[in-house]
Amino acid sequence: MEKNSRFCFSNLSSNLPITCLITFITIFLHRVLNVIYRTGKPLGKRVSPQWPLSTLIVLGSGGHTAEMINLLLVLRKERFTPRFYIAAATDNMSLQKARVVENSLADSSETKGLSAEFMQIYRSREVGQSYVTSVWTTLVAMAHALWLMIKIRPQVVLCNGPGTCIPLCVIAFFIKVIGIRWSSIFYVESIARVKRLSLSGLLLYKLRIADQFFVQWPQLQRQYPRAHYVGCLM
Repeated sequence: MEKNSRFCFSNLSSNLPITCLITFITIFLHRVLNVIYRTGKPLGKRVSPQWPLSTLIVLGSGGHTAEMINLLLVLRKERFTPRFYIAAATDNMSLQKARVVENSLADSSETKGLSAEFMQIYRSREVGQSYVTSVWTTLVAMAHALWLMIKIRPQVVLCNGPGTCIPLCVIAFFIKVIGIRWSSIFYVESIARVKRLSLSGLLLYKLRIADQFFVQWPQLQRQYPRAHYVGCLM
């Protein structure tokens, strides 16, 4: 009798880690599916239409920043505040352009008191960098993105295609899964993408990470039916 009790207790002890692991994976997958199901749906009473929304704006070099600046010009600044601008660590020009926009807003009497911060993040992969070494830099970028997202905890993430947005959006999705903060991700595909999505856009679309996905060409909307066609924003 005593031997049987010891045998049962031994089996239970050995199976406990496996049971806990299976339970954890089941709960995590349930949370992931729940977040995917709720992605893109109205937030309802969780967010008042009068409350300001902390907004993370991801900038990219070249045309990405030019398109984002045009988008910001029609944004309701008093609604999306404070604003946090993030660009790659090697991209100082984009942050300079964002500072010019914010300085012009600060001179406007209707936007007095609105705040903005400017930050940089490590690139996952530099142009021409080998894929082998990019594994390490991607891990560093993910860790940096995690630190920034926990620090900022934005309610809105606004991006339009630079690779810099991928680690930030993935971390934002993960934070939604574990219940820290619901960050609504709005992705606007570049106007340069006429027939196919960019790699960033394709990942966010296929993995259902973006809450709202916008394209600027009707043929893209027909090819990707969950996307919203908004016309040319430039």
